[in-house]
Amino acid sequence: MKHLIISAMLLTLMNSLMAQQETWITNANLLDPVKKTVQSGMTVVIKGNTITAIHKKKAPPEATVIDATGKYLMPGLTDAHVHFFQSGGLYTRPDIIDLRHVYPYEKEIKWVHDQFEDQLRRYLRNGITTVIDVGTSNRFLARRESVNNQSYAPQVYMSGPIISVMKQSFYDTLKDDAPFVWAADSITARKLVRDQVAMKADLIKLYYAIDGEPAEKFLPVIRAAIDEAHKNKLRVAVHATERLAVQLAVEAGIDYLVHSVQEEDLDDATIALIKKNKVLVCPTLNVENGYLHTFDRSRMFTTHELIHASPFALSSLYDLKQFPDTAIANKYKMLAANHVAKSDRINRVSAQNLKKLVDAGVTIVSGSDAGNIGTLHATSLYNELQQMQLAGMNNWQLIQSATINAAGILQLPGFSGNIAVGQPARMILLDADPVADLSNLQKIYRVIQNGQVVNPDTLIHETPEVLVQRQLNAYNTRNMEAFLDTYADDVEMRKQSGTLICKGKEAFKKKYFFFDLAKLLHCRIVKRIVDKNFVVDEEHVIDDRGSFGGTAIYEVKNGKISKVSFLE
Repeated sequence: MKHLIISAMLLTLMNSLMAQQETWITNANLLDPVKKTVQSGMTVVIKGNTITAIHKKKAPPEATVIDATGKYLMPGLTDAHVHFFQSGGLYTRPDIIDLRHVYPYEKEIKWVHDQFEDQLRRYLRNGITTVIDVGTSNRFLARRESVNNQSYAPQVYMSGPIISVMKQSFYDTLKDDAPFVWAADSITARKLVRDQVAMKADLIKLYYAIDGEPAEKFLPVIRAAIDEAHKNKLRVAVHATERLAVQLAVEAGIDYLVHSVQEEDLDDATIALIKKNKVLVCPTLNVENGYLHTFDRSRMFTTHELIHASPFALSSLYDLKQFPDTAIANKYKMLAANHVAKSDRINRVSAQNLKKLVDAGVTIVSGSDAGNIGTLHATSLYNELQQMQLAGMNNWQLIQSATINAAGILQLPGFSGNIAVGQPARMILLDADPVADLSNLQKIYRVIQNGQVVNPDTLIHETPEVLVQRQLNAYNTRNMEAFLDTYADDVEMRKQSGTLICKGKEAFKKKYFFFDLAKLLHCRIVKRIVDKNFVVDEEHVIDDRGSFGGTAIYEVKNGKISKVSFLE
């Protein structure tokens, strides 16, 4: 017992010393989204998990110093619209595409829970220090506190299950895994809000999609839920994409609109109403494309996505290319083809409405709607910012949408989302200026999360299987940069007999010259065996020549594929 007491005292002392130690980030180019300025040669001092000073003084000898000469320090990013109950993969919304006969939804639920920490690590690796889950299951909501204040994870805020005015029959039997609950009337709506208050939800999310019904029919339910939430000091987000539903929801007192009007031009009166009521708007411009290009099999991924997104969620989005049930695959390809014109209109109108809202001075926040099919966790926020840029927002406006504007969603006391004295130390240190070029948001040198300085390259430990899967995804995308990123510089390719085929990345690049030539190319894993640092894949490939099978043996050393052998 005496030893335990001494150990506890030592641990307390160590924690106290760590809390007193200061970290000085010196010589930084400091971005201020409020003033829209970049100040050079600035020092930011962190003590514990708080910013305690901003100046140009020299660091004392006892301080931990991060020399940020030539680098850019800005507030950490917020993805203000995610859903952790969804993986972003093909099997995550059986109410939209029912593939349970291929991959049971119970396995999908288990996967998203098993991969929760991995997804959080990927968010932080991408400079996203705060996420807001606007609609999840009670089981995820119960996990929220266990991941907050961890150095590997962003700060996580969550609503509970989405309170829907329409019955979502598919999810009725899922109990604590249900992401939707039905408010059949005002009394039920109030009870559902109180249920989430008891679970200490950070906000309430309402689903005001009316499916052809008159929007006024469900207004009493919306009003009751908003009133009950505000009585309990909770902000309210709403999914509404029809103009009248948006108008009624804003008049009823919502705080956060997580989609914009999609199929009708916003009129001046509705825009003025949104602005007057200080409603924040998250446009989610990119999620429509995720579904469309997954179903029509044209989805292509950037190098950044191939390296930084979950490789297993990403790989599932290619499954329709070699789907066992060809009738199902062809059905969704046809549905996608028939939906192209509507999708184009939705994207065009959504972008036009965003520009109108921005020009009118409405506060815009960035959110990816990650988790939906084709909208991958952690990497999709940048894709969303690109779409917002194409709609007419400049780089300062985009940075504001992902920092100080997003801080207004929950209106946490004293939290501004900026780098200022007294604020939580959630920042990103970039190698280049994101105001000059938005793509520099991806050039992350360090992430500062709750006072801890994190090298983003240390956040994800890739197992041999993860690395090989990432390699396969790059092959299927025909992305040479991402493909070669998985291989060692002196990688060897050999035949089953041991005969050397080629060695080194440059030789590999020549060997895979067909990436730029093939019209058809896809590899599907029939069976995989993992044994320590070896991965054996039985593969089925289709390309311009036809289809054929084969087996590849990958050997992984020091985090890269060092050798691959092909059985003939």
